[in-house]
Amino acid sequence: MVSTRPAAPDSAPTEGGEDGADVLDLTGYVLLPAPAEPHAHLDKARSWDLIAPPMGDLVKAIESWHAFSDAMTVSSIADRARTQALAMLRNGTTAIRCHVDLLPGPDPLRGARALLRVRDELRDLLDLELVTLCTDLVPDAVIEEALDLGLDLVGGAPHLAADPLGEVRRLLAIAENRGVGADLHTDEALDGEPTILEFARIVRDWQVPVSAGHCVRLGTLDEADLAEVVDAVLASDIGIITLPITNLYLQGWEHPVATPRGLTAVRTLLDAGVRLGAGADNVRDPFNPVGRSDALETASLLVTAAHLTLDEAYAAVSTGARSVMSLPEAGPTPGAAAELLAVRADSLAEVIAEASPERLVIHAGSLVARSTLSVELAAPNLTNPRIGVAV
Repeated sequence: MVSTRPAAPDSAPTEGGEDGADVLDLTGYVLLPAPAEPHAHLDKARSWDLIAPPMGDLVKAIESWHAFSDAMTVSSIADRARTQALAMLRNGTTAIRCHVDLLPGPDPLRGARALLRVRDELRDLLDLELVTLCTDLVPDAVIEEALDLGLDLVGGAPHLAADPLGEVRRLLAIAENRGVGADLHTDEALDGEPTILEFARIVRDWQVPVSAGHCVRLGTLDEADLAEVVDAVLASDIGIITLPITNLYLQGWEHPVATPRGLTAVRTLLDAGVRLGAGADNVRDPFNPVGRSDALETASLLVTAAHLTLDEAYAAVSTGARSVMSLPEAGPTPGAAAELLAVRADSLAEVIAEASPERLVIHAGSLVARSTLSVELAAPNLTNPRIGVAV
């Protein structure tokens, strides 16, 4: 962004801007920093109908995904990933961090190759960052090979390993040796010993990006234990990523009464000054059968389930997410990156509540998506004409 200024009252849109620049008439729109998705699984997205998995918890989701993965090819993964990335772009997301499974079987890197293909295809439309995702059974050499191919960060799910703390140390040692950042699935359970303290201890003096996704266990810690974790996270500047839609689905099946929400300690972390981002995580796959590929859905859930204000909720899916991803500040502010979303609405409250599909998306200063809406109702036209009702 070079400069911003409000339009004069009652001014008509001009045909061209300064120096012949194109002009977008955003009358009736709210202009916002574009959302960023800090935790996606594009390789898994849109596989629910193909797999027909059982409804259930995290373990059942993992089992059904691994059973299906044998039949996946580079092309089939790329097709679903591309479709999902473009759906997110259409709704306003211009930067995505995607965790890519290092798959079981003789070709563990086919998912990595698929996502590298998609990143290259969409390079002019959005920013796509790739993270290794592996179990404790994946050898170090396979992780190293994925990084050699072009993946950006080291990731994994240590809380699912036979030796969770040992897996934290293994993954972070690989990241440190390679000089790359780390983004770990962390403590995605309602109970158990947290691993995030060991994570924080190891990365305290790192100069590369570090973040932890899910962190569900933080939401069930007592006040004293949570305070210890918050202090450690702040000291190590770990960004925390909360993933409401997926963790609201996955957690709590074993608690039919007083079912816990499955979110991290969102309010405590935010009030303490921890860098907090929010994402959708899984979309229409064994880990979450629903999802609209829309950051406004995530923001709405943060208001409802985490009790954030509207401003806080939108910040979590935009400026907060970009901070966790170590991306430059963006928005309609001089000096900020020109990553913008315009939504037809009168206020941020209406943006989040209505989630109008009428949107314009700007990436790197260029218009990359425009969505419009036409609605016909067989009723008197008594509603706000701005929503496009025709009778």
